[in-house]
Amino acid sequence: DVCLFVCLLLLSVLLCVALVSVSAFVEELDDSVCCMKGVYCVLLCDVVVLQFYAPWCTFCKQLDPVWHQIGSELKSLGSPVNVGKSDATTNTGLAKEFRVRGYPAILMLKKGVKYNYSGPRTKDGIMDFAHRVGGPLIRSLSSLQLFQHAMNRHDVMFVYVGATSQLKGNYASAAEELIVHTYFFSATRDVLPKAVALPSLPAVVVFKDGTYFTYNEESDGELKSWINRERFPMYFKIDSYTLYAMGESGNINTPQSDVNTHRNFYFGFMEGSDYINGLVMGEVIVPSLIVINLSNDGYFLPPGAVETERHLLDFLNGVLDGSVQCHGGNSATQRIRRFIYDAKVTLTVSPPVFSQAPLLGCFLVGFPFTILAIFCYLCCKARSNVSDDDTDNVVLLASSQQHRKKTTNKKSD
Repeated sequence: DVCLFVCLLLLSVLLCVALVSVSAFVEELDDSVCCMKGVYCVLLCDVVVLQFYAPWCTFCKQLDPVWHQIGSELKSLGSPVNVGKSDATTNTGLAKEFRVRGYPAILMLKKGVKYNYSGPRTKDGIMDFAHRVGGPLIRSLSSLQLFQHAMNRHDVMFVYVGATSQLKGNYASAAEELIVHTYFFSATRDVLPKAVALPSLPAVVVFKDGTYFTYNEESDGELKSWINRERFPMYFKIDSYTLYAMGESGNINTPQSDVNTHRNFYFGFMEGSDYINGLVMGEVIVPSLIVINLSNDGYFLPPGAVETERHLLDFLNGVLDGSVQCHGGNSATQRIRRFIYDAKVTLTVSPPVFSQAPLLGCFLVGFPFTILAIFCYLCCKARSNVSDDDTDNVVLLASSQQHRKKTTNKKSD
């Protein structure tokens, strides 16, 4: 028994030491890091990735152990990125300074510049963000071996090839804003594989999905917009966050040849149909093919079976030239229909709201009707008061006229 007690005691001590050592890699920040004018001072270091949380936030509690793992791993790797966190409900000055709107909010400060993180709240996603933004803005590839190593590590990468030029300045400007999304490199022509054919130098090239595309200002428009469109793989797993990000990228929608179909569409797949069911307000058969217009929530369905590549290309070209009918959209009517559909799904999903939380279910159903009833009652009451006032005015007017008539008759007598 004594030996068992000693073992448990040692285990507890080791566990406490491990927890303390892990927590030591995450700095708790408060409003003291702000100066008197509300502009933040140097936050203990040049580069810090910071999480704003709220004690009552469930997602923040789930992220907390992951956040400490990130701090420990970055420290063990010798990364220049430091890790911190701050209670936004207590340190309101710091949260206001960085315009925190939701929890957990993740951002990086690098030499006074703020970079917001809006990707998945996972260890891999945040670690990739920390490595990408915490490192050089544009990474130099000095050999073919380094180029191949970068190709193996990144699904999408942009490379500037050539000497100093105005294009390189535009490239650096785009990288400063879009480094939160993708990687930027620079190289000389002899570093790239011989199979990469460049029409002229300098050039900006995107490598993805085993191929590459060269930027052309005449056909591709502004460099930053082109990079923002091309930063997605041509075919990959899509979720609701990725759909939102793709909608923000502003992909062009002008007809192109079949070879350039990637310029008009993003291609991907979704596991599950919940999001698409909400979009079409019905049950979608899995698997199905659907084209979504991210600018207005419209969607297109194939008019017939898509069994060959030719069928698919005809369908996509029909979407571009308007021969395929667009459904849905974001009109007022569609928004009302979607609201009703979402409410219906919320009340009928398994487990049903009424069976698990009957009071909550009654509140969700009864609250809108109660507000509507109160509004109608107030309108009717206001109208009734106006009618009563008009009646009183009429009675007073009639009395006044009668009084004047009697006075006139007396004077006549």
